[in-house]
Amino acid sequence: MIHDDPAAVATAGALRALAERILSDAGVPTATGDADIIVAHVLGKGRVDVQHGALDDEALSPGQVALATDFIERRSRREPLQHLTGKALFRSIELAVGPGVFVPRRETEFVTQLAVDALAAAGDAPIAVDLGTGAGAIALAMATEVPKATVYGVEVSAEAFEWTRRNFETLAPGNGVPVLADMTDALPELDGRVDVVSGNPPFIPDGTEPATPEVRLFDPGVALFGGPDGLDLVRAVSRTARRLLRSGGTLAMEHGVSQAARVAAVLEGDGWASVTTRRDPRGHDRVTTARR
Repeated sequence: MIHDDPAAVATAGALRALAERILSDAGVPTATGDADIIVAHVLGKGRVDVQHGALDDEALSPGQVALATDFIERRSRREPLQHLTGKALFRSIELAVGPGVFVPRRETEFVTQLAVDALAAAGDAPIAVDLGTGAGAIALAMATEVPKATVYGVEVSAEAFEWTRRNFETLAPGNGVPVLADMTDALPELDGRVDVVSGNPPFIPDGTEPATPEVRLFDPGVALFGGPDGLDLVRAVSRTARRLLRSGGTLAMEHGVSQAARVAAVLEGDGWASVTTRRDPRGHDRVTTARR
């Protein structure tokens, strides 16, 4: 790789081209964008400057070459780019992420928008709870975009909760509350008082191997697998949300794109009203909402 020819990466432009080639040869589907981000991170610059070629002639120090080498080699083994940079961009916020916590996906921005809209319309001092919050993507988007709200993020994994706590302290010190607890009995003091409950629970059936190496090799299993049919945590979200929400409160839950009918059946069986499947901008049945 890079070690074989240090002169090949004397400049940022050469590093960018080499990184793209190595990542593409390794089967990374986002090789071009990842190369841009790696170069930008190594240089401490913005990705847009790299994309436009403004930094192509910038000379690299030995330390920058060493860091780039490490990142390219690890990314070629499909370690998530977010683990390398230590951050994940989500809507308008930047989350700290790493081993032990689920890396938030772009598609989760859809359920987040539905939760934000419901929370913004909920009154003067609304309360929201995000169940299985992980790094806090949905919860912290709500907290930062609806600053009048108090937003609780519930996470059961102690390892993931280290990232939860860190992100809440950084991004929502005034109105965000991280909670280390099992969702089934979390926050009894809020029963019947919450305006919005959101969640992106694990929904992959046990024994199913995720197709994406980044997910299969690096995301924690507790954030992926939801029991024999994938719906164990969907059922838990339904029960907990019914306990927490006030009358008229909103549930917004992400799920697998093939699970909409089964999720709706769970919610209807639990007595929810206005159960509605929501199609994301790509036309996928990704989210179900309901009213208490």
